Amino acid sequence: MTSTPAAGSSAAPPLHGLRVLDLATLFAGPLAAMMLGDFGADVVKIEHPRKPDPSRGHGPAKEGVGLWWKVLGRNKRTMTLDLSTRGGRDTLLRLAADADVIVENFRPGTLERWDLGWEELSTVNPRLVLARVTGFGQFGPYAHRPGFGTLAEAMSGFAAITGEPDGPPTLPPFGLADSIAALATAYAVMTALTARNTTGRGQVVDMAIIEPMLSVIGPHPLWYDQLGYVQPRTGNRSRNNAPRNTYRTADGSWVAVSTSAQSIAERVLRLVGRPELIDEPWFADGSGRAAHAELLDEAVGSWMARHTRDEAMAAFEKAEAAIAPVYDVRDVLADPQFQALDTVTEVPDPELGPIRMQNVLFRLSETPGAIRWAGRPHGADTAELLAELGLTGAEIDALRAEGAL
Repeated sequence: MTSTPAAGSSAAPPLHGLRVLDLATLFAGPLAAMMLGDFGADVVKIEHPRKPDPSRGHGPAKEGVGLWWKVLGRNKRTMTLDLSTRGGRDTLLRLAADADVIVENFRPGTLERWDLGWEELSTVNPRLVLARVTGFGQFGPYAHRPGFGTLAEAMSGFAAITGEPDGPPTLPPFGLADSIAALATAYAVMTALTARNTTGRGQVVDMAIIEPMLSVIGPHPLWYDQLGYVQPRTGNRSRNNAPRNTYRTADGSWVAVSTSAQSIAERVLRLVGRPELIDEPWFADGSGRAAHAELLDEAVGSWMARHTRDEAMAAFEKAEAAIAPVYDVRDVLADPQFQALDTVTEVPDPELGPIRMQNVLFRLSETPGAIRWAGRPHGADTAELLAELGLTGAEIDALRAEGAL
């Protein structure tokens, strides 16, 4: 099961009829295209005939089949095309003529070198939206540098504020910057398509992965601009409120507690048996509590150490205080709330059988998204897509002889 439409709804998915050409690799561009495909867009993944998308080989595999690709390639038809060949270039222009969106992440100037830049693409299709996803954007002194999400996590200031105060800057163990850039790219594409409804013209989306990451870290540039303040690393603590941390329970589990609201902070301190702290003048606001985080962490931490995770969860829930268990993936799959939401859903796959993966990002009551299929083999739909273009057998043979397919 994926998303459930309203009773009696037979509406097409909201992006039905939208054609997206996914030329991108690793990871922001393909993830953005996947998000569009989840809600009905016809996404065509175009890969080099002899160099498949590297995500097919990233991370663990089963029976020689890359598992990450099963997620990243879902709801996409796959075809091969060498864009550096004349036949590949001409075929892409034919595909672009009927497309709504192209997502690419080549270094700036690469498409232009192949005579596939915005000038050529917009000539064959003035309504096309071209989403260009790169590390540093299409211009500026770093534009031609190779760019990956790790660099954005470092340059945005994220790594500098992540980690323990006496430890090194810390990078996330997953593609955080790429994922945030993918969300921003999908949003940008839909914004450009909405503008097209008014102007009748497509446009270029210039997405630099360093920028969305900078946006999500909050008001740090403003703090520095107005106050000269540079946030240090604080570990799991916050400079804005306390208690806010992870705490170990009596049975060796971990839980996270947040007290962003004053009322929640007061409930927590009553629960852990330290109500006298509520009367302290510094307890009246988040910054005052943050300045006394050591004391508040000791109060909460010592209480947690005397209770199991289940006891702590039950007590906090009864007190209407904010707490969450620290999960690994096994806990996620077993959790009844995630199960109720169908957050991780089962998808049939002809290569691996039933597989489980994250569901679509959100639920729509009338026009829901769905995972129609998992990532398909390299080039599986090439013949079908070329036939849809009207290519003859002789033309397809010529492309194969050229090495374009």
